Amino acid sequence: MTDLDHPYPGPGTEPYGPPSGSLADLLERVLDKGIVIAGDIKIDLLDIELLTIRLRLFIASVDTAKKAGIDWWETDPALSSRAARDALAEENARLRERLDALEGAAGETTGAVR
Repeated sequence: MTDLDHPYPGPGTEPYGPPSGSLADLLERVLDKGIVIAGDIKIDLLDIELLTIRLRLFIASVDTAKKAGIDWWETDPALSSRAARDALAEENARLRERLDALEGAAGETTGAVR
């Protein structure tokens, strides 16, 4: 007799059921490995494409995301105080250069008039 000859044991038992585990175990596994959910939404009217929205969702822990090369939160000033300080320092340097250029141009102009 083969496995195919044996009927399913019944509603109370599952021969190949899912492994038992908690939601915390599942969440830990997903964050450790990462999961990608992708989809497209298209709106057409009379075979004319009006709108296309591409959705990509990557769920992972910070370490897993960094391993995948994703670290945008480190450079976004709204999310990182270090990035905000860097953006402020960069803006300050640009303004100082612009001020120096304007003062130099004003000095040349006043020097030429005299």
